[in-house]
Amino acid sequence: MTIRYSIIIPVYNRPDELRELLDSLVHIKKADKPVGRMAPEKDPQRDSEPKSKVDPSHRGKTEPGVEKAQNSDPLPERNTLNWEVIVVEDGSSIRSDEVCDRFSGDLEIRYLFQENAGPAAARNTGAKSARGEWLLFFDSDCIIPQGYFEAVEKALVDTSIDFFGGPDRAAAEFSATQKAIDYAMTSFLTTGGIRGGRRKLDKYYPRSFNKGVRKAAFLDVGGFSGLRFGEDLDLSMRLMQAGYRSSLIEDAWVYHKRRTDLKKFFKQVYNSGMARVVLNRLHPGTMKTVHLLPSLFVLYLIAAVISLFFSNDGILWYPVGILAVILFIDGFRSTGDIGASLMVPPASFVQLCGYGTGLIHSLVLIHILGRNRASAFEKNFYK
Repeated sequence: MTIRYSIIIPVYNRPDELRELLDSLVHIKKADKPVGRMAPEKDPQRDSEPKSKVDPSHRGKTEPGVEKAQNSDPLPERNTLNWEVIVVEDGSSIRSDEVCDRFSGDLEIRYLFQENAGPAAARNTGAKSARGEWLLFFDSDCIIPQGYFEAVEKALVDTSIDFFGGPDRAAAEFSATQKAIDYAMTSFLTTGGIRGGRRKLDKYYPRSFNKGVRKAAFLDVGGFSGLRFGEDLDLSMRLMQAGYRSSLIEDAWVYHKRRTDLKKFFKQVYNSGMARVVLNRLHPGTMKTVHLLPSLFVLYLIAAVISLFFSNDGILWYPVGILAVILFIDGFRSTGDIGASLMVPPASFVQLCGYGTGLIHSLVLIHILGRNRASAFEKNFYK
């Protein structure tokens, strides 16, 4: 039987997180019913034709290279259980092989080990041994909800889709800090909606915490690059440039724990800010105004601090206070949790300052000091 999906999970010193992710897959498997719809096989003649990007004039208001997943006429039902799981241990000192062994009776699972080389290399290792038509990449700190595969199956009825991504959410049992970090990473106010929101200020690029790629397309562009950070966006950009079509599947969302404290969160978004400059160098024109806003926020804060040496009125801090109040109110509207909403302003400021300073640092290193892009990204991704 042909395998539909190969689920690839890179992991580094996180067996407990992996256990929760695999447990969510077991629950999906046990509850699975043949409710999905099988996408028609690709036409060999169509496959041999040159790929082209989506023409917005034919599909309404869509962006070049990106289209919304759409359903078509009813098709034969299929069972959504047709998948395998590949866990790639990226040189961990706290290994997850025993966790995988415990799930071997419930899942078709394989455990691979490699010397530490980063998540991109780990995903490539998993892809090499994958047998599925589609590669599904999840971060180890994700939990997959019921209905995920059904949403994906319905979307893939549109055979012009070659890769896709889905949003992320915070589960009710997440800590207040985790919920606040989730808000900071998904809110239109803090990210411009570029990570999968309904409103967005830039083109949507699927990210590897929740990303599906047709294996043939993945191999065609050479898989993930050697970038330590931003490698998932780089892959999406190369796929689009090669003419492959992407989709945001809004109903294919996952619970995403992210970092558990603000210090780790700062480092994560700092690295993302640094990566943005590298990505723009590799893919000119991909840096938009929305990516510069956090750096402008950082510069404004610096000006506000300097102003205190010349004036006691602190007038430049008033807009910062107003923004904090707006974030608190919107955070409560979004989470319904007073504890999480109190953490939303500091988490959002960490997100803006971390990303903004990382981007400024990378601009200085690469465009002013003339450093090689790799020299800014040598530290271990996971620490």
